[in-house]
Amino acid sequence: MEAETLAVAQQIDFSLWALFARATFVVKLVMILLTAASFWGWSIIIQKFIIYRAARREAAKFDQAFWSGEPLDELYDSLGADPSGRSERIFAAAMTEWRRSHDTEGKLIPNAQSRIERNMSVVIAREAEDLQSNLTFLATIGSVTPFVGLFGTVVGIMNAFIEIAESQNTSLAVVAPGIAEALLATGLGLLAAIPAVIFYNQLSSMSDRLIGGYEAFADEFSTILSRQLDG
Repeated sequence: MEAETLAVAQQIDFSLWALFARATFVVKLVMILLTAASFWGWSIIIQKFIIYRAARREAAKFDQAFWSGEPLDELYDSLGADPSGRSERIFAAAMTEWRRSHDTEGKLIPNAQSRIERNMSVVIAREAEDLQSNLTFLATIGSVTPFVGLFGTVVGIMNAFIEIAESQNTSLAVVAPGIAEALLATGLGLLAAIPAVIFYNQLSSMSDRLIGGYEAFADEFSTILSRQLDG
Protein backbone atom coordinates (compact mmCIF):
# COMPACT_ATOMS: atom_id res chain seq x y z
CA MET A 1 0.00 0.00 0.00
CA GLU A 2 2.81 2.36 0.92
CA ALA A 3 4.63 1.52 -2.31
CA GLU A 4 1.48 2.23 -4.32
CA THR A 5 1.06 5.61 -2.61
CA LEU A 6 4.65 6.56 -3.38
CA ALA A 7 4.22 5.49 -6.99
CA VAL A 8 1.11 7.66 -7.34
CA ALA A 9 2.88 10.62 -5.72
CA GLN A 10 5.80 10.27 -8.12
CA GLN A 11 3.42 10.51 -11.06
CA ILE A 12 2.04 13.87 -9.90
CA ASP A 13 3.35 16.86 -11.82
CA PHE A 14 4.91 19.35 -9.40
CA SER A 15 6.10 21.84 -12.00
CA LEU A 16 5.25 25.49 -11.37
CA TRP A 17 2.71 25.57 -14.17
CA ALA A 18 1.04 22.36 -12.95
CA LEU A 19 0.83 23.72 -9.40
CA PHE A 20 -0.73 26.91 -10.73
CA ALA A 21 -3.18 25.02 -12.97
CA ARG A 22 -4.39 22.82 -10.10
CA ALA A 23 -4.87 25.71 -7.67
CA THR A 24 -8.29 27.10 -6.87
CA PHE A 25 -9.49 30.41 -8.30
CA VAL A 26 -8.57 32.43 -5.19
CA VAL A 27 -5.06 30.96 -5.00
CA LYS A 28 -4.58 31.51 -8.74
CA LEU A 29 -5.64 35.13 -8.34
CA VAL A 30 -3.14 35.57 -5.49
CA MET A 31 -0.37 34.04 -7.60
CA ILE A 32 -1.17 36.29 -10.56
CA LEU A 33 -1.19 39.41 -8.35
CA LEU A 34 2.12 38.47 -6.75
CA THR A 35 3.74 37.75 -10.10
CA ALA A 36 2.50 41.07 -11.50
CA ALA A 37 3.76 42.88 -8.38
CA SER A 38 7.16 41.23 -8.77
CA PHE A 39 7.48 42.28 -12.41
CA TRP A 40 6.28 45.78 -11.61
CA GLY A 41 8.74 46.05 -8.75
CA TRP A 42 11.65 44.98 -10.96
CA SER A 43 10.61 47.46 -13.65
CA ILE A 44 10.72 50.27 -11.06
CA ILE A 45 14.11 49.09 -9.78
CA ILE A 46 15.67 48.97 -13.24
CA GLN A 47 14.13 52.29 -14.27
CA LYS A 48 15.38 54.04 -11.12
CA PHE A 49 18.91 52.72 -11.50
CA ILE A 50 19.00 54.07 -15.06
CA ILE A 51 17.58 57.46 -13.99
CA TYR A 52 19.93 57.82 -11.01
CA ARG A 53 22.96 56.83 -13.02
CA ALA A 54 22.09 59.44 -15.68
CA ALA A 55 21.49 62.05 -12.95
CA ARG A 56 24.91 61.40 -11.41
CA ARG A 57 26.63 61.72 -14.78
CA GLU A 58 24.75 64.93 -15.57
CA ALA A 59 25.55 66.43 -12.16
CA ALA A 60 29.26 65.62 -12.53
CA LYS A 61 29.34 67.11 -16.03
CA PHE A 62 27.56 70.29 -14.90
CA ASP A 63 29.79 70.70 -11.83
CA GLN A 64 32.82 70.55 -14.10
CA ALA A 65 31.35 73.25 -16.34
CA PHE A 66 30.18 75.40 -13.41
CA TRP A 67 33.56 75.41 -11.66
CA SER A 68 35.58 75.72 -14.87
CA GLY A 69 35.82 79.49 -14.51
CA GLU A 70 33.48 80.23 -17.39
CA PRO A 71 31.35 83.35 -16.67
CA LEU A 72 27.99 82.35 -15.28
CA ASP A 73 26.10 84.49 -17.80
CA GLU A 74 27.83 82.71 -20.68
CA LEU A 75 27.13 79.31 -19.13
CA TYR A 76 23.47 80.25 -18.71
CA ASP A 77 23.24 81.48 -22.32
CA SER A 78 24.72 78.22 -23.58
CA LEU A 79 22.26 76.12 -21.54
CA GLY A 80 19.13 78.20 -22.12
CA ALA A 81 16.24 78.89 -19.79
CA ASP A 82 14.91 75.30 -19.88
CA PRO A 83 17.84 72.82 -20.01
CA SER A 84 17.41 69.06 -19.85
CA GLY A 85 19.65 68.27 -16.87
CA ARG A 86 18.44 68.43 -13.28
CA SER A 87 21.42 70.41 -11.95
CA GLU A 88 21.19 72.64 -15.01
CA ARG A 89 17.52 73.39 -14.28
CA ILE A 90 18.37 74.48 -10.74
CA PHE A 91 21.10 76.76 -12.09
CA ALA A 92 18.83 78.10 -14.85
CA ALA A 93 16.04 78.89 -12.38
CA ALA A 94 18.46 80.93 -10.27
CA MET A 95 19.96 82.75 -13.24
CA THR A 96 16.54 83.51 -14.72
CA GLU A 97 15.44 85.12 -11.48
CA TRP A 98 18.80 86.91 -11.21
CA ARG A 99 18.24 88.58 -14.57
CA ARG A 100 14.63 89.38 -13.78
CA SER A 101 15.73 91.05 -10.57
CA HIS A 102 17.44 93.89 -12.44
CA ASP A 103 15.42 96.96 -13.33
CA THR A 104 15.69 98.91 -16.61
CA GLU A 105 18.69 100.80 -15.25
CA GLY A 106 20.55 97.61 -14.36
CA LYS A 107 20.07 97.95 -10.62
CA LEU A 108 18.97 95.01 -8.48
CA ILE A 109 15.41 94.99 -7.16
CA PRO A 110 15.24 94.53 -3.35
CA ASN A 111 14.99 90.97 -1.93
CA ALA A 112 16.60 89.43 -5.03
CA GLN A 113 18.54 86.94 -2.89
CA SER A 114 15.45 85.49 -1.25
CA ARG A 115 13.60 85.16 -4.56
CA ILE A 116 16.54 83.37 -6.16
CA GLU A 117 16.82 80.94 -3.24
CA ARG A 118 13.07 80.34 -3.32
CA ASN A 119 13.20 79.56 -7.05
CA MET A 120 15.99 77.05 -6.53
CA SER A 121 14.09 75.46 -3.63
CA VAL A 122 11.01 75.01 -5.82
CA VAL A 123 13.01 73.35 -8.59
CA ILE A 124 14.84 71.09 -6.11
CA ALA A 125 11.51 70.02 -4.60
CA ARG A 126 10.19 69.22 -8.05
CA GLU A 127 13.29 67.20 -8.93
CA ALA A 128 13.14 65.37 -5.60
CA GLU A 129 9.52 64.42 -6.21
CA ASP A 130 10.43 63.05 -9.63
CA LEU A 131 13.45 61.12 -8.32
CA GLN A 132 11.45 59.56 -5.49
CA SER A 133 8.35 58.75 -7.54
CA ASN A 134 7.26 55.09 -7.32
CA LEU A 135 9.61 54.37 -4.40
CA THR A 136 6.57 54.34 -2.12
CA PHE A 137 4.98 51.67 -4.30
CA LEU A 138 8.21 49.65 -4.08
CA ALA A 139 8.04 49.89 -0.28
CA THR A 140 4.40 48.78 -0.43
CA ILE A 141 5.36 45.71 -2.46
CA GLY A 142 8.00 44.84 0.12
CA SER A 143 5.64 45.14 3.07
CA VAL A 144 2.37 43.79 1.65
CA THR A 145 3.24 40.89 -0.69
CA PRO A 146 4.39 38.49 2.09
CA PHE A 147 0.96 38.81 3.70
CA VAL A 148 -0.80 38.36 0.37
CA GLY A 149 1.27 35.23 -0.19
CA LEU A 150 0.43 34.04 3.32
CA PHE A 151 -3.26 34.56 2.58
CA GLY A 152 -2.91 32.38 -0.52
CA THR A 153 -1.12 29.75 1.55
CA VAL A 154 -3.86 29.71 4.17
CA VAL A 155 -6.55 29.33 1.50
CA GLY A 156 -4.54 26.60 -0.25
CA ILE A 157 -3.99 24.60 2.94
CA MET A 158 -7.65 25.00 3.87
CA ASN A 159 -8.63 23.58 0.48
CA ALA A 160 -6.14 20.72 0.96
CA PHE A 161 -7.77 19.78 4.27
CA ILE A 162 -11.21 19.95 2.67
CA GLU A 163 -10.04 17.52 -0.03
CA ILE A 164 -8.67 15.21 2.65
CA ALA A 165 -11.97 15.29 4.52
CA GLU A 166 -13.99 14.65 1.37
CA SER A 167 -11.82 11.79 0.13
CA GLN A 168 -11.27 10.28 3.61
CA ASN A 169 -7.70 9.68 2.50
CA THR A 170 -4.58 11.13 4.14
CA SER A 171 -2.11 9.59 1.73
CA LEU A 172 0.76 11.59 0.27
CA ALA A 173 -0.88 11.61 -3.14
CA VAL A 174 -3.84 13.52 -1.73
CA VAL A 175 -2.01 15.86 0.66
CA ALA A 176 1.11 16.80 -1.30
CA PRO A 177 -0.42 18.69 -4.28
CA GLY A 178 -2.56 20.98 -2.15
CA ILE A 179 0.28 21.75 0.29
CA ALA A 180 2.69 22.42 -2.59
CA GLU A 181 0.23 24.82 -4.25
CA ALA A 182 -0.24 26.63 -0.95
CA LEU A 183 3.48 26.98 -0.33
CA LEU A 184 4.00 28.29 -3.86
CA ALA A 185 1.90 31.33 -2.95
CA THR A 186 4.20 32.05 0.00
CA GLY A 187 7.24 31.60 -2.23
CA LEU A 188 5.89 34.07 -4.78
CA GLY A 189 5.16 36.57 -2.01
CA LEU A 190 8.74 36.38 -0.76
CA LEU A 191 10.07 36.51 -4.32
CA ALA A 192 8.31 39.85 -4.78
CA ALA A 193 9.04 41.24 -1.31
CA ILE A 194 12.75 40.54 -0.79
CA PRO A 195 14.11 42.43 -3.84
CA ALA A 196 11.64 45.26 -3.23
CA VAL A 197 12.85 45.78 0.36
CA ILE A 198 16.55 45.51 -0.53
CA PHE A 199 16.42 47.85 -3.49
CA TYR A 200 14.01 50.28 -1.84
CA ASN A 201 16.61 50.99 0.83
CA GLN A 202 19.40 51.28 -1.74
CA LEU A 203 17.42 53.48 -4.11
CA SER A 204 16.23 55.72 -1.28
CA SER A 205 19.84 56.23 -0.22
CA MET A 206 20.88 57.05 -3.80
CA SER A 207 17.98 59.49 -4.16
CA ASP A 208 18.86 61.21 -0.88
CA ARG A 209 22.47 61.63 -1.99
CA LEU A 210 21.40 63.18 -5.29
CA ILE A 211 18.98 65.57 -3.60
CA GLY A 212 21.61 66.43 -1.00
CA GLY A 213 23.99 67.28 -3.83
CA TYR A 214 21.42 69.60 -5.40
CA GLU A 215 20.82 71.33 -2.08
CA ALA A 216 24.57 71.73 -1.52
CA PHE A 217 24.95 73.25 -4.98
CA ALA A 218 22.07 75.66 -4.29
CA ASP A 219 23.76 76.77 -1.06
CA GLU A 220 27.09 77.29 -2.82
CA PHE A 221 25.49 79.18 -5.69
CA SER A 222 23.52 81.32 -3.26
CA THR A 223 26.78 82.19 -1.49
CA ILE A 224 28.37 83.21 -4.81
CA LEU A 225 25.42 85.45 -5.67
CA SER A 226 25.46 86.91 -2.16
CA ARG A 227 29.07 87.97 -2.64
CA GLN A 228 28.14 89.70 -5.89
CA LEU A 229 25.22 91.45 -4.18
CA ASP A 230 27.41 92.62 -1.34
CA GLY A 231 30.08 93.75 -3.79
